[in-house]
Amino acid sequence: MKAPPLALYAHFPWCVQKCPYCDFNSHTLREDLPERRYLDTLKRDFDAQVPDAADRKLTSIFLGGGTPSLFSPAAIGELIDHARRGLGFVPEIEITLEANPGTIERGRFAEYRAAGVTRVSLGAQTFDEAQLKTLGRIHSADETRRAAEELHAAALSNFNLDLMYALPAQSADDAIADLRAALALDPAHLSQYHLTIEPGTLFAAAPPTQPADDVVEDMLSRSLRELGEAGLEQYEVSGYAKPGRRCAHNLNYWQFGDYLGIGAGAHGKITDAASGRIWRTQQWREPRRYFSAPPGELTRKPITAADFPFEFAMNGLRLVDGFHPALFEERTGLPGEILAGSLGSAVARGLVELKPESWRATPRGLRFLNEILVDLLPGSGTATAP
Repeated sequence: MKAPPLALYAHFPWCVQKCPYCDFNSHTLREDLPERRYLDTLKRDFDAQVPDAADRKLTSIFLGGGTPSLFSPAAIGELIDHARRGLGFVPEIEITLEANPGTIERGRFAEYRAAGVTRVSLGAQTFDEAQLKTLGRIHSADETRRAAEELHAAALSNFNLDLMYALPAQSADDAIADLRAALALDPAHLSQYHLTIEPGTLFAAAPPTQPADDVVEDMLSRSLRELGEAGLEQYEVSGYAKPGRRCAHNLNYWQFGDYLGIGAGAHGKITDAASGRIWRTQQWREPRRYFSAPPGELTRKPITAADFPFEFAMNGLRLVDGFHPALFEERTGLPGEILAGSLGSAVARGLVELKPESWRATPRGLRFLNEILVDLLPGSGTATAP
């Protein structure tokens, strides 16, 4: 087993208001933003985890939420500088900031770029004003368009647009109109997500009527053609990118890389190559508890060897190109035959193909990843490890 590349995820848990579909760790901001206190806690949290890095430099940083763009460029720059001093960066590090179009003041993207941000992920979701209201978004379609203009003007053309489909009562034509509106803004990357009704959300309490499966299939097939014609290639289940613009941070996740997680509710993954153990970490979820926790206090849970095939495949099979079998061995320390045997049923059903140069989900398998992963769950009778 080798220690994989290392990234950093920083979570910013506050939003102007909670969206009815959101099950992320986000909290409506009901008082002044505690920017200074939170920044100091993030830095303390980061310092406590530096020993886990084992002298690895950071390959990417993702500032997610919540709404990180509620924090000033000065605060974001201070955190980036602190991470640089603490661990160092690889050349051409990717540093992504999630932003809500409704929280960006004119000229601020240029300030974020000067602070060290190299990439932005903009939460557009839809360009239909009625759907934006249904989704509880605080921005308008025009604010998304203005934000994209500002990104180009600030030399941050490497930006992603988040877009949702299968919205309440949405037709295939509506979804394609949304996609065309997004592509008109010339993003380098586009993420397209199915609206999922998650337990504990407002939508779960009063579920909206979503399009039928055949309508959703039409949305996806037509979207794939539109995106290809616009020069964005699908490289991951929900991700499309121009050449050279794939998200490095997400690729690290899908290739079973390591990442430090800082901030309220943040998750991390750390490999101890010497002992052959891999750990999942989690911070205190509630901001008040996160503030009051002793320095370095977080939950650490080992991933057992029996879980490695599922954990690895859950990530690696999201990629259109799949992964080389040697990567499984390198990142888990297990022989590839274990995973190959576990995938036998999926191969027989036409969901996975195993070739010497890559193991990957078929186009049908990408649509039905859960069917593949069920066979890999510990206790399923197929996934075993020594």
